[in-house]
Amino acid sequence: MGRSREPAMDLQPQQVLRLRIPLEDFIAMGPGKATLLEAILETGSISAAGRRLGMSYRKAWQLVDQMNHCFTSPVVTAMTGGAGGGGARVTELGLEALRQYRALETRAWEAIQPGLGAFSRLLQQP
Repeated sequence: MGRSREPAMDLQPQQVLRLRIPLEDFIAMGPGKATLLEAILETGSISAAGRRLGMSYRKAWQLVDQMNHCFTSPVVTAMTGGAGGGGARVTELGLEALRQYRALETRAWEAIQPGLGAFSRLLQQP
């Protein structure tokens, strides 16, 4: 028999939930895209954000491009490099989309808490 500890209660929402908001053939927003937006906010660069997350610039740019096409206006704008350097900026719409996505994630997490403890008791404990 295992210990009485409930491991699922120690988890964070992103470890349990994979909330994805679809639009046609794309995922408009999901956990990876939300994390990418946060990394762009922190680094001011699509390439730096991609490196931080262990993805290529091409992959990071593809995800940004998908998001920009899913929303009513771009969620990220990129500035061309050069003497002053390039960079990227998360737009006001991008900030609002990220805020609302994280709020949905929190609400979903709160909704499953009662059942998660009961479900955890069915699992083998380490």
